[in-house]
Amino acid sequence: MSDTAAEADGQGLGEDLGEDLGGGQYAADCQARVAFEVLSNRWASVIVYILGESGPMRPRALLTRIGGISPKVLNEALRRLECNGLVARQAYAEAPPRVDYSLTEAGIALLGPIRAMGAWAGRYTEAVLAAQARFAPREDRPCGS
Repeated sequence: MSDTAAEADGQGLGEDLGEDLGGGQYAADCQARVAFEVLSNRWASVIVYILGESGPMRPRALLTRIGGISPKVLNEALRRLECNGLVARQAYAEAPPRVDYSLTEAGIALLGPIRAMGAWAGRYTEAVLAAQARFAPREDRPCGS
């Protein structure tokens, strides 16, 4: 384990699960890449976190709780999370129709890593923003933030 990884483990920001994910670290056939791809959407981790903290929610309640997301984008993100097995959609035969979203076992299992990313962000956001500010004037190599 690298010094940086050991330091993160000592701060509760990561853990060694002792699992071989196959294909070497982050290689083309590494299973960890699935997790990164699933959470690469801007809203995925936010939705998973909120459902984990609040329990099942209706779309309108999610919109209010998240803020800054359109109904269309929320719906697309929820469908993507459902497709990936992280969120379950429960439709009720009522008038007017009602739908609740909740986390699946796989979604609940992501809460720990998402909290760890939040702790990382709390610790390193200023450093990342400072690096981006230093990099910004160099238009020949955009940062991609």
